[in-house]
Amino acid sequence: MRITTKVSSLIVLLALLTGSFTVVPAAPSAPWQSKVDPWVIETASTGETEFIVFLSEQADLSGAASLKTKLEKGTYVFQRLTEVANRTQPAVIAALKEHGVEYKPYWVANMLWVRGDLNLVQTLAERADVAHIYANPQVKADLPNLSAGVESSASPDGIEWNILKVRAPEVWAAGYNGQGAVVGGQDTGYDWDHPALKNQYRGWNGASADHNYNWHDAIHSGGGICGPNSPEPCDDSGHGTHTMGTMVGDDGGSNQIGMAPGAHWIGCRNMDQGVGTPTTYSECYQWFIAPTDLNDQNPNPALAPDVINNSWGCPPSEGCTDPNVLLTVVENVRAAGILTAHSAGNSGSACYTISDPAAIYDASYTVGATDSSDNIAGFSSRGSVTVDGSNRLKPDISAPGVNIRSSVPGGGYQGGWSGTSMAAPHVAGLVALLVSANPSLKGQVDNLENVINLTAVPRTSGQTCGGVPGSEIPNNTYGYGRIDSWEAFNAILKTFEISKTASAPEILPGQSITYTIDVAYVSVSTPTNNVIISDTLPIGTTFISATPPGYLAGDAVRWEFASMNPGETKSLELVVQALPTARGTIDNVDYAVSSQDVPPIQGEPVSVAIADTAMMLSKSAPSAVLPGEIFTYTLTVTNPYATIPIHTVVLTDVIPSNVTFISATEPYTIQGNTIQWDFASLGMAAANSVEMAVQAPSDGDVANLDYAARADEANFAKGQPVQTTVYHPSLELTKTAPASVQVGGLLTYTLTVANPNPLAATHNLVLTDSLPASTEFITATQPAAINGDLITWQLETLQPGESWSVNLVVRAPLVFAGEVVNKDYAVDSDEVGPIAGPPIATQVHSLAIAKSALPELVDVGDLITYTLTVTNQNPISATTNLVLEDTLPANTEYVSSDGVFSSGVVTWTLPSLASSESWTAQLTVRVLPSAHGAILNADYSVRSAETPNPLFGEPVSTRLKAYIYLPLVFQNFSQ
Repeated sequence: MRITTKVSSLIVLLALLTGSFTVVPAAPSAPWQSKVDPWVIETASTGETEFIVFLSEQADLSGAASLKTKLEKGTYVFQRLTEVANRTQPAVIAALKEHGVEYKPYWVANMLWVRGDLNLVQTLAERADVAHIYANPQVKADLPNLSAGVESSASPDGIEWNILKVRAPEVWAAGYNGQGAVVGGQDTGYDWDHPALKNQYRGWNGASADHNYNWHDAIHSGGGICGPNSPEPCDDSGHGTHTMGTMVGDDGGSNQIGMAPGAHWIGCRNMDQGVGTPTTYSECYQWFIAPTDLNDQNPNPALAPDVINNSWGCPPSEGCTDPNVLLTVVENVRAAGILTAHSAGNSGSACYTISDPAAIYDASYTVGATDSSDNIAGFSSRGSVTVDGSNRLKPDISAPGVNIRSSVPGGGYQGGWSGTSMAAPHVAGLVALLVSANPSLKGQVDNLENVINLTAVPRTSGQTCGGVPGSEIPNNTYGYGRIDSWEAFNAILKTFEISKTASAPEILPGQSITYTIDVAYVSVSTPTNNVIISDTLPIGTTFISATPPGYLAGDAVRWEFASMNPGETKSLELVVQALPTARGTIDNVDYAVSSQDVPPIQGEPVSVAIADTAMMLSKSAPSAVLPGEIFTYTLTVTNPYATIPIHTVVLTDVIPSNVTFISATEPYTIQGNTIQWDFASLGMAAANSVEMAVQAPSDGDVANLDYAARADEANFAKGQPVQTTVYHPSLELTKTAPASVQVGGLLTYTLTVANPNPLAATHNLVLTDSLPASTEFITATQPAAINGDLITWQLETLQPGESWSVNLVVRAPLVFAGEVVNKDYAVDSDEVGPIAGPPIATQVHSLAIAKSALPELVDVGDLITYTLTVTNQNPISATTNLVLEDTLPANTEYVSSDGVFSSGVVTWTLPSLASSESWTAQLTVRVLPSAHGAILNADYSVRSAETPNPLFGEPVSTRLKAYIYLPLVFQNFSQ
């Protein structure tokens, strides 16, 4: 346990918890170990240890959110939690009894405290009904030394500075000091008969004390000066008494130390002289949901508090090794309508220091600490929460927590206490003030937190935590800011609450919808006049009726009331009918309430789905079959309605004309070529499937085009066509070759045979190719047979979807021959007759072109000289009418050449170039100042009468110098 308190305005750092911890191996050797905290395995290996058995089934409390009162929420949560525990725990308890071990069951979450050895741990972890086994060690915290006699001066009328700071006395002056509210505290205990606390204790009637339902001790051994199971409130540390004083303390004289002195308090001790465990915290939470008598019997949710103060933290060293170990417990308490105020922790001022349960949870209302100047305390922990990966913004709110004077055991008072432990009680006291002023807020945890957040004094910071600038509200330093009781009180004085429900989540077209509109006037004293409630008819509906005195005015229904008294509610009904053509959803989005002194308050939209009126119909079949193969259609019809069954369902299918019917799912009927299945009904969202088997034709594909379904409640639905390809043996033959080749150069042909049939192989393939005219055979893929100009390849089998490739290499003519045309190649197999491929032509040319550039590295403004070389590689004949062209590179400008420059292109001509000779040309350009990267010359070519198609050269790149500008660094060498 860690108490979040600091004393005498000095930051007292919490010491490391004592005890020896051994690193547990990171890789468990057995599957059950993944369900067990390493600490449990380590300690149980040497003997008995205590641990928490968390069961797999946990209660679903989602229904609590829709309940209106705190008592309804608390009763529902208590009943659901105990039902799940009573139903699921007996099997585990029986196993524990067989082992003869100590255990204690809990229902606040479905779990048990157990003491046992490693064998028991393994036995429990291997159970399917056990979700996890958590550690529950008892570790002593280094509590601060609370020196006596440290005082701080109160105001002249006895009200402490921190109480004045948050403006609680102004709420008292309005007549509300917490009367009717109950605050709970779980801490080190409480000195119940302290002069500042006794009259506020719910167990004191002014003459005698009754601690039943007002006090619970979760410490069952040890207990210090209090002993275990103390029958009356007792504090073995002093911390709890101090926090309770800030919540409700007032001795009727000069010590007005509390926020809500008119409230009652009840308490639970969750620490033994500063030692707490997850189970002691959980036990107190459980008791607050349904307080019990001193024998821990007869739980009663009606006696639960409105708010619980939690000035403690549960770090990993204390058993909270999993950041979610208490999450279910805290969420269940919130579901019961109890706000839980939690101190943020004293690990500031760094970011991400709110890291201990239960302050990290979204369900906890987490409080940071401020000083008398409204500045955040240096020790106050900051968000965001990273320990659980949520990056959740925390704290939620801030309150005074520096140099706080309050009650201490023995009837005295002590000042100088600092910590977020001192801040959280201010928030608990504020909640008591608010529910005192407006009892309808009891159990409305979201509303209470929103009021406090939105009325807080905004506080900003220069510190950015969790990616949220400290200049934003809320931020991870102050949350929404420092609490302001008076502003929060004023915010709840006069307002409306409006909500709406629909009679059904889904309807059919033409059916009616009954909307119930609930309006509550939330005020503490005075009525409001000229109340108007209005609801605009949703699009797609017509008006049927409304609760009197409602009337239709245009497209809206209006209710007008002369006044509403504080706490008064009205429940009104509007009945509309959906149009037969309605589709999608009926959205009721425009309804509101207002009065002469409350501006219009809009309700949340309510949507009702219009059920799809056509059944869902689908069919599946093989995408491909062989001729004569028998294949199956599967037809599925689905009821699209999630809330109603459909009746007299008829499913039909027209048998394709080119197939032979084989069989179908019984029972069915056939008339002509139409097959029909009949179902009496189909349940909500249910589906039914039938099959039809047919034989594929010997030729042609199969198209199933005409199948449909209908029902009494659903429109006719026609399915999408289903195609099945009937695959016959076939082959595909292709050939590739270069588009051009040098005279005398090697020319490679690639012949590819593909079997596109996905179902059947083809056999004994023979592939032939004849040498093109004027070429010389060089080589071919082996094995190949050569007979004169004919080359032959053979393959035994070509599987479905596979292909087969071979190469033929020939030499082009040594003299210019125009084109080489390969036009005589074909393939044959047992199943497929001869298939010939189309001719393929390759241009024969004798020219070669190359380019060089100097220099290789240039700067802007430099000259680059390109040398272009054209060679006639024909060893016998000249080539004539040559045209050489070069396009100016980007980021350059023309300087000179031995050709003709026009529109960015330089052109050279040459009447003739003899065999084996070369021709050179030059171009000089200048690099422009805007150039960067590299200069790329990529567009140059040559052509001739004998080679009319341009022959392009390879790109030439010239590097451009780059510069790095480094900052000047001056160093003082005088020291």
